[in-house]
Amino acid sequence: MKHEDEDELWDLLGKADQPAPVSPFFARNVLREIRQRPTWRDRLSPWFSLRRLLPVSVTAVAALAAVGLALYQPVQRPVTAEDEPPPDAVAQLDPIDFAVVADLDDLLALEEDSLWSDPDVSTL
Repeated sequence: MKHEDEDELWDLLGKADQPAPVSPFFARNVLREIRQRPTWRDRLSPWFSLRRLLPVSVTAVAALAAVGLALYQPVQRPVTAEDEPPPDAVAQLDPIDFAVVADLDDLLALEEDSLWSDPDVSTL
């Protein structure tokens, strides 16, 4: 910078108004303004209140259930002979029950030949 330019600069600076005096409470006022600014938590907390969170969560669960039901397709497998129920005439017996069934057949045969069951014969 040239010497002549410096003189002009000092002349301009001399004509400038003096800044307003700074308050002795300036630092305290600045810090109070900074503390009073809402933080990100203060801005987000109303969105997570129970009044808003409950309807949103119920709607989300209902939407997920609707999508799940719409996409649900039961698995279909081919029907085999093992899947068909046995006919009513065929009884399912365990090997242990064979002896009991044989005794039942004998008892039924005896009952058919019994005098007590014959309606033509008088017992008295």
